[in-house]
Amino acid sequence: MTTHKCPDIEEFKAILRKHSLKATPQRLAVHDAMMSLGHASADMVTEAIKDKGTAKVTMASVYNILSQLALLGIYDYRLSANNKMYFDVNTFRHLHFYDCENHTFKDVIDDELMAQIGSMLSRKRVKGYKIESFDIQLIGRQTKKKAQA
Repeated sequence: MTTHKCPDIEEFKAILRKHSLKATPQRLAVHDAMMSLGHASADMVTEAIKDKGTAKVTMASVYNILSQLALLGIYDYRLSANNKMYFDVNTFRHLHFYDCENHTFKDVIDDELMAQIGSMLSRKRVKGYKIESFDIQLIGRQTKKKAQA
């Protein structure tokens, strides 16, 4: 069964221990901000932490923490069309919708569609490769009706 949630703070601490990392105030503040933001760049996370006043951080330290967590598979990352790195607290299998005007990401949760795509791809062959995973991003912009609301 797929879990459709990011790890809470206690689960995050356990994940850090598993990777022999300390639950520093900075790492906990980054994760707390990411739980609220979902998809965010280092500057967005830094601003959220400073607004909350939970830890002293610099944008460089936040970026390093986010990058380290992404390399360990604790977070995912996405590159936007404006060449900005966004991190994703949700690492379960899902689609993304990218708003190309506002440079924002939203999760699209559709287990049935993901299963259908996975099933189709399991039957496909790419000479010399084995398909291990897939990543689908839908790209769009707000409709005029939505933008005016």
